[in-house]
Amino acid sequence: MAKGSIVIQLNRTDSQDNHFKDLVRLLDADLAERDGKDHSFYARYNKISLIKNVVIAYEDSQAVGCGAFKEFAPSIVEIKRMYTLPEHRGKGIARAILYELENWARDLGYEQCILETGKRQPEAIYLYQKAGYTSTANYGQYVGIDNSVCFSKQIATL
Repeated sequence: MAKGSIVIQLNRTDSQDNHFKDLVRLLDADLAERDGKDHSFYARYNKISLIKNVVIAYEDSQAVGCGAFKEFAPSIVEIKRMYTLPEHRGKGIARAILYELENWARDLGYEQCILETGKRQPEAIYLYQKAGYTSTANYGQYVGIDNSVCFSKQIATL
């Protein structure tokens, strides 16, 4: 992906990738600050071991963003662990990662993506809405959680 003079490379990998682990540590620190006392509730659902589908974005060989998905149901994946380094935001990196995750899921035969984000993450909400996700009822462990906002998007080819 090229944006102006910036070249972003997207690599598919898994949760054993050290760059992914490093980015997730930064993501978790950011979320702990944003979520405050609610962080421990969310943290237990964000373990990264055994995630098979991870995308990492690189700019000039530096890992600058990541995202992942895992199967939620036979035709549905859940988007997880989306993060871009603060100094690299506003360049379209998160959107590129999200589209790569959707394409990968579609290639594997999935028809829908779902995800959860928090009300204290307005930039994430904006990203998902701009990428065609629609608000949906909270699912699974997020039912009844006031800070959670859930989204869905059909990705099946017609």
